[in-house]
Amino acid sequence: MTDQEYMKLAIELARSAAGQTAPNPMVGAIVVNNNQIIGMGAHLKAGEPHAEVHAIRMAGEKAKDATIYVTLEPCSHHGKTPPCADLIIASGIKRVVVASTDSNPLVAGRGIIKLREAGIIVETGVLESEALELNEVFFHFIETGLPYVTLKSASTLDGKTATVKGESKWITGEAARQDVHRLRHQHDAILVGVNTVIQDNPSLTTRLPEGGKNPIRIVLDSTVRTSLNARVVTDGEAPTWLITTNKADKGKIAKMRALGVNMIVLSDSVEIPDLLKALAERGITSLFVEGGAEVHGSFLKAGAFQQLISYFAPKLFGGKQAPSVFGGKGLVHIEDAVSLQIKDVTMIGEDIRVIAKPRSGVE
Repeated sequence: MTDQEYMKLAIELARSAAGQTAPNPMVGAIVVNNNQIIGMGAHLKAGEPHAEVHAIRMAGEKAKDATIYVTLEPCSHHGKTPPCADLIIASGIKRVVVASTDSNPLVAGRGIIKLREAGIIVETGVLESEALELNEVFFHFIETGLPYVTLKSASTLDGKTATVKGESKWITGEAARQDVHRLRHQHDAILVGVNTVIQDNPSLTTRLPEGGKNPIRIVLDSTVRTSLNARVVTDGEAPTWLITTNKADKGKIAKMRALGVNMIVLSDSVEIPDLLKALAERGITSLFVEGGAEVHGSFLKAGAFQQLISYFAPKLFGGKQAPSVFGGKGLVHIEDAVSLQIKDVTMIGEDIRVIAKPRSGVE
């Protein structure tokens, strides 16, 4: 097998822990000696052993003179776990192949320098673009200090998210809905507006056949209109955070707090940049936005998203008053449009899933 083939396997190992490692990156490692895989591992959860540790432990004494393939530069600092660079040196591994370097200031090339100073051959950039995409959430958070924002929508082929009377269940099929639950599992938090909570009383949990991690539930509610009996308040399935303002009734805020809801009070209005900063300060690295037209419109206006995932059902609703994906005032001039790059188009059951990312101008 080639370096690229071994690294591809390491990337797949890393991806197997999607949704589990935040705020840490996903990392996979493969130890190879004499063209045989003798150890492999993935980082499974923050605070637990890194991928290199699992792989080297499996390899044991056979690691001497071996090559290790790692999707991300080995760490060189003491965090919740010891430095992986030191373990690699101690194991007797003679060659390290790295897909991408780590932009974390605590690492940022130091791991590679330490390995080379110990006489180990280090090669970098093998399947680098794939490794960077694998950890785009981690790199975005490290480099900007803000959560990676994914906007999700489900609409008909004519772009409607509900009928003129507001009926919206269900636009897409079961397969698409299961795909959304998979995405919930992979994000730190899910965000909706208060109108969604009032109208639909959703659980906002991950419901996969094999289970899954429930994201933190975040509700934009500037005046605390959320019912004390709403599922997100009472079911105890996941933490719920209400984003409100100093205009809200203090009595309502107190009642929510008494029920275990984390109340985050911003200034006079909920502005998206302030919201994202507040979430980042509380450890949210990835945000899955499932709001209605006005919530999506506010993120679009703020230029505050890194990915758009849209599901299109083979249906037509029509109607001028039927809601669409993005609300707000909208743009006046075509040249002001946010230009997107289509990254993937996939059939999910009978529906189409489109993944797109801003070309520029949205950070």
